Amino acid sequence: MTAIHSGPGTADGADGGAGAGAPVEIRSVLVANRGEIARRIFRTCRELGVATVAVHSDADADAAHVREADGAVRLPGDAPADTYLRGDLIVEAARAAGADAVHPGYGFLSESAAFAAAVAGAGLVWIGPPPAAIEAMASKTRAKELMAAAGVPLLAPVDPAAATAADLPLLVKAAAGGGGRGMRIVRELAELDGALASARAEAAAAFGDGEVFAEPYVEGGRHVEVQVLADAHGTVWTLGTRDCSLQRRHQKVIEEAPAPGLPAALRDALHRAAAQAARAIGYRGAGTVEFLVSADGRAHFLEMNTRLQVEHPVTEEIYRIDLVALQLAVAEGRPLPAALPAPHGHAVEARLYAEDPAAGWQPQTGTVHRLAVPGGVRLDSGVTDGDTVTVHYDPMLAKVIAWAPTRAEAVRKLAGALERARIHGPATNRELLVRSLRHPEFAGATGLDTGFYDRHLATLAGPGTSGDALSALAAALADAHGRSRFGGFRNLPSGPQHKRYARGDTVHEVRYRLGRDGLTAEDFPGVRLLALAADAVVLEVDGVRRHFAVARYGDRVHVDSPLGACALTALPRFPDPAARTEPGSLLAPMPGTVVRVADGLAEGDRVAAGAPLLWLEAMKMEHRITAPAAGTLTALPVRPGQQVEVGTLLAVVTA
Repeated sequence: MTAIHSGPGTADGADGGAGAGAPVEIRSVLVANRGEIARRIFRTCRELGVATVAVHSDADADAAHVREADGAVRLPGDAPADTYLRGDLIVEAARAAGADAVHPGYGFLSESAAFAAAVAGAGLVWIGPPPAAIEAMASKTRAKELMAAAGVPLLAPVDPAAATAADLPLLVKAAAGGGGRGMRIVRELAELDGALASARAEAAAAFGDGEVFAEPYVEGGRHVEVQVLADAHGTVWTLGTRDCSLQRRHQKVIEEAPAPGLPAALRDALHRAAAQAARAIGYRGAGTVEFLVSADGRAHFLEMNTRLQVEHPVTEEIYRIDLVALQLAVAEGRPLPAALPAPHGHAVEARLYAEDPAAGWQPQTGTVHRLAVPGGVRLDSGVTDGDTVTVHYDPMLAKVIAWAPTRAEAVRKLAGALERARIHGPATNRELLVRSLRHPEFAGATGLDTGFYDRHLATLAGPGTSGDALSALAAALADAHGRSRFGGFRNLPSGPQHKRYARGDTVHEVRYRLGRDGLTAEDFPGVRLLALAADAVVLEVDGVRRHFAVARYGDRVHVDSPLGACALTALPRFPDPAARTEPGSLLAPMPGTVVRVADGLAEGDRVAAGAPLLWLEAMKMEHRITAPAAGTLTALPVRPGQQVEVGTLLAVVTA
């Protein structure tokens, strides 16, 4: 059991309460999940001497969490609906492997009351809250009714049928599930019916429940949450606050603890409301009560997540506890100490996703050749070198967490670690994270609200670093050295070498000569070559020595230097004319499933520029495919339910 440091805090009640039973001893835990959270739970289990069991889909047969478990059970298939969402198969797996407890992690079945009941009904220990508590919070509409009765402040729902212009803007939300699915912002009454219909369709596809509701949308609000932990003996801990306001598509990107700048009175009110919420439903285990804090400082209940949160490490870092170990202790029937641990310093977490923020947050797939983060920070990763990111699951690669005595120090440490990390493989949001952490509004805690990326995405996800051209030069030099038995040097005069590299829409043309007099490179006057190897280049630039590490994977070249990381694609010297596509062709940007086509849309229809044509689902996110220009839809070769690969023709709009 991880040591708990006693100190001042907020513990609500410490006497024996309902639900306390005879203690049990957990010896083997099956984690009904995958990726980062499965590995995180396994790490604690190993420290406690508890055996571990993994489950895996066919796509995850060689995944890191499978390799690290003491035993693993196959769930046939790839899609979540056939594997990680099959509670019956997971219970059978636990029995077959001899596990005596099940930890759900987060996502998938973690907030399924039916699954929790099935685990308990099979004689296994459920490492989570009672099924009745999960059920009470499963529907956001029912949860709001319970919280209103308990005196917890909240936003009153708005009846869509009776909504007026005075109610705008509105937020349409799915009653079940989370992760930003089934959410739409409505700013015009004319948009409300369409938003309701699309939110219902997305919620039904994602959660099997199409119920949605509407509530006021709070502009400039902060997403603040309180970590709670309750035992079966009447103790409820409220472990401080977290700010999770920096979000994309209603999903969190950067989280921190404690939430900066909250007045003491507001912080205490959030703690009281969170404890009320937990007590109102007889909660046990770890959970999170989420609030929206408006610009005028008022807090409103959003929902309660009846599970461990993705961002739990920032709370662990400032309280110096292990929440997974405490979950196991509570599940075993042990009481929490009456006194909370004392908080120390500040912690910030960044979620590293395989995605392209500049292209509508499109998720990316492929092999993660290298993921190495400097020491001094915590890395909770779902992948290791050589693992593959597939289209079937969430594109989060890892969470990087920094702790320091002050917020400014923690932010600086995290930004520096991300900047120096070696991340080779699919495109990621790493640059966006570094720029976000260093943005004056975030660094100064003056612009922490859910509209941060609406205001700043264009600059934060903009072009590459100023060192991209030098990185391309280093890539060309290293490539020549790696391919030539003479190391790239020529004793006789010759024409310049010519290489082309692309980073996004920017093409870098590199022309250079290597001879007895050293390097002569067009567009790089005064740059001297000091050392050269197939994987490393040292250049002197304006009198400053710069080291470039170069790694090649097929036509992809990753260059890491103090000027910034640069992922390049080596281009052929002469473009292939056969690679051209018909003007107006819309190609699938990723593998996925066509979930729906715009109502009534058919070949021959006139469409406006930006009009939605169809929706593609990949990696738990929906991506809208729109008309690039006004014109006629001359081809629509795909249908709902169809699986497509990268580059599949989706539609053709003839201008």
